[in-house]
Amino acid sequence: QVQVVESGGGLVQPGGSLRLSCAASGSIFSIYAMGWYRQAPGKQRELVAGIGSVGSTNYANFVKGRFTISRENAKKTVYLQMSSLEPEDTAVYYCNAPMYGTVWSGPFAFVWGQGTQVTVSS
Repeated sequence: QVQVVESGGGLVQPGGSLRLSCAASGSIFSIYAMGWYRQAPGKQRELVAGIGSVGSTNYANFVKGRFTISRENAKKTVYLQMSSLEPEDTAVYYCNAPMYGTVWSGPFAFVWGQGTQVTVSS
């Protein structure tokens, strides 16, 4: 099974920026759409941003204009550039691929990673 490893999280002040990375194992990365998800304490996991296999993008309303998703298929990596961060963005961020096209709610094709913690606080 394909596994993913998320990195790049940390503690940042409101208004700051972070760039998250998600590296996948295996050779089938490029055929899948990839999504960034987040889960805050006591809340359900939610889609943050998604990118199709050929680069089309989809963003949750709460991040439009602040976050940018991109991918490098040669490196089997997807990125999430986050700017103008708000305390409400505090969560563990995960990446995964929808099993079926861009059905972002799942099921998912890859094994979930550990995620990367993003904390926005002054």
